[in-house]
Amino acid sequence: MNPVTDDPATASTTTISGPLAIASCAAMALSYVAILYAPTLLLRLPPPTSLDNFMMRRFACAFVSSAASAALTASIVGAGRFRDLASIFGVFGIRADHTWRALVFPLLLTSLVYSGSLALEFWLVISGRRGLKSFGEWVYGMLHNVMAWRNYVVAPFTEELVFRACMIPLLLCGGFNRYNIIFLSPVFFSLAHLNHFLELYCQHKYPFRKALLIVGLQLGYTVIFGWYASFLFIQTGNILSPVVAHIFCNIMGLPVVYSSGTKGLVTAVFVAGTVSFFWLLLPASSPDLYNDSLDNCFCWHGYCRRN
Repeated sequence: MNPVTDDPATASTTTISGPLAIASCAAMALSYVAILYAPTLLLRLPPPTSLDNFMMRRFACAFVSSAASAALTASIVGAGRFRDLASIFGVFGIRADHTWRALVFPLLLTSLVYSGSLALEFWLVISGRRGLKSFGEWVYGMLHNVMAWRNYVVAPFTEELVFRACMIPLLLCGGFNRYNIIFLSPVFFSLAHLNHFLELYCQHKYPFRKALLIVGLQLGYTVIFGWYASFLFIQTGNILSPVVAHIFCNIMGLPVVYSSGTKGLVTAVFVAGTVSFFWLLLPASSPDLYNDSLDNCFCWHGYCRRN
């Protein structure tokens, strides 16, 4: 049965206007950024005294914005019509079924893009240029680093909740087909990163062109990742899939495609990994792997039935 509702016909009758879906997504994207400045501009709190204090404020703002976005989405799609709490959570891809597949398959798939990076790390370790830190030491260091909490916990979970779990159901209800949503939703994701330009240019006094170049590269990367994360969410119907991909990408950074000291090994492994990624992309993300029944629907909810 459909993971969103026990009545397959009900899922396909939830419709909203396309402009309302777009406006709601834009409002959520802008509020995700605007609320970060609420403590000082609206609440008139004194400036933070440390990086930890500054980031804790931002964490709180991100959680408030995420909760508000979830409430907005639930009200627009009519969460009250669902029969139980699990069905409401299902709208956002928060599910208890097929958990290990939603975690492992997208993680392995994403790691293929970083084959060159992983090969370089292995090369550096076996050649003695880099020590092998224990996993326990790495975890301990991350737990005591506020920036690690931002990059590997708060940002992945709140961004995927807002920009995938809240926006994609609205766009589907608004009549947009899956392919348009995959390429459209990252536009909102990019809007949430435009504040980086203002921070670089206004606060850190970067030259205009340098700030524009840095943010332009960031936006290009976020758009590409946004396509992939939206694809994963639509295919699997589980919020864990884009979250685990987001965390892994934040840990790895940009993929390494070349290293002069590896005799071409990194490049060869990167090419092989990239080819494997595209070859396995559709099979590894097939909705059949993540849902017991699709109700003759090409994605995990009933909304795409009419697209």
